[in-house]
Amino acid sequence: MGLGIVDARNIWQIRPEEIISKLEVIKEVVKEFTIQPSASLQFVPYDATREKNLPEALRNVLSFAEQKLQEIVLLAKTISGVDTSQEIQLIKSKQQEFYNFSPRNSEVQSKLKNLKTDEFERALPYSKRIARQLPLPPFPTTTIGSFPQTPEVRQLRVKFKKGEISLAEYQTAIDAQIADCIKMQEDAEVDVLVHGEFERTDMVEFFGQQLSGYAFTEHGWVQSYGSRYVRPPFIYGDITRTQPMTVREFKYAQSLTEKPVKGMLTGPVTMINWSYTRTDISRQEQAYQIALALRDEVADLEAAGAKIIQIDEPALREGLPLKQERWNEYLSWSVDSFKLSAGIAKSETQIHTHMCYSEFGDIITHIERLDADVLSIENSRSNNETLYELTDGGYSKQVGNGVYDVHSPAVPTTEQMLSQLRTGIANLPVEQIWVNPDCGLKTRRWEEVIPSIKNMVDAAKVLREEASVNKGE
Repeated sequence: MGLGIVDARNIWQIRPEEIISKLEVIKEVVKEFTIQPSASLQFVPYDATREKNLPEALRNVLSFAEQKLQEIVLLAKTISGVDTSQEIQLIKSKQQEFYNFSPRNSEVQSKLKNLKTDEFERALPYSKRIARQLPLPPFPTTTIGSFPQTPEVRQLRVKFKKGEISLAEYQTAIDAQIADCIKMQEDAEVDVLVHGEFERTDMVEFFGQQLSGYAFTEHGWVQSYGSRYVRPPFIYGDITRTQPMTVREFKYAQSLTEKPVKGMLTGPVTMINWSYTRTDISRQEQAYQIALALRDEVADLEAAGAKIIQIDEPALREGLPLKQERWNEYLSWSVDSFKLSAGIAKSETQIHTHMCYSEFGDIITHIERLDADVLSIENSRSNNETLYELTDGGYSKQVGNGVYDVHSPAVPTTEQMLSQLRTGIANLPVEQIWVNPDCGLKTRRWEEVIPSIKNMVDAAKVLREEASVNKGE
């Protein structure tokens, strides 16, 4: 019998006394067993000792693949009667050092204890606030947020990280990218613009690097899918925002155009699900801490003039527990954490969210409860199945019906996107439909993006003309 008792999906050192006591109980019932990880070690980085730039107190309590193998050997020796007291005492002393080191914030803990119900809700229901929001034409066009991360953009970050250019030089270069992006969108006649996210490497990493309580590795690569590898950050202390994270770039982008520019944030559930999390407090509490930080960011973006703010949650559904009986608990706090982020927004502020590669049919009531004004979805790759799940579930708010696959280099024609949009019209009232790509455009090239966006806008124009004719205008 194999006991998967060493957590292979998180990066924290075992607490020997807790596991050994469990093993002693099991040994009374099962005479022969092997000790092993709970899953493949592909889900954790290779070796924590390679992380030379982390504080020693933090590095000493990390357990990557190499350390987990050592833990298995330690547990096996202990349960077999070998004296491992010195090794266990060393582990415990390192954990005490880390406890003394890890950041705790009494203010955020107090806020969590004193949260009120109305902090999770918008001031007005959707039916009343929608009339107060920015007037837009039928079939408003927008994109999901990111634009091509070219070699030039990536090289800028490398030079800044190496100290080859100053912060001022880096920001000036990023601003030039933003200016070109805004001009391209204006030339294409997009209705709601984005700044392009050229300053962001990854949608979780960018925010984690600006939040206290987050840490990052140099060598902690793990496989995401196929040949794609990522370095997930990890949460090791209370999470707080020390300063605005996105306001500078938003303000610059908005200064370049009369059209609305979306503020762009990564939601708390995606931050949690794409990070290694603490094990001493619940994932719910960690999500709420992030939500409080994002809540402050939403307020700052509004103060800077943002009329539309997008809080992306692409990882909400993928965090569902394997056991369906645990779904409601997870969905309850995950939706609430999103609502805590957005609850501070004025009724005049339109809140968007984006979800890609999700099946909504079995969680549609929870998607509705997010109370986002606009939900943009991956739809073209699903052959409209995602849209059908929303409409079959009676989704009542606005939907950005993804009209083309951003993972293909092919430039979709206006006719192809019209076909996709007409499916939307057949299933949703016109006033609920937005027009956008499936997902962000960071992996594409400009020579693919520019004609695709122009064709997308042309498709929206055709539908507006048809709608006008049908109304007899």
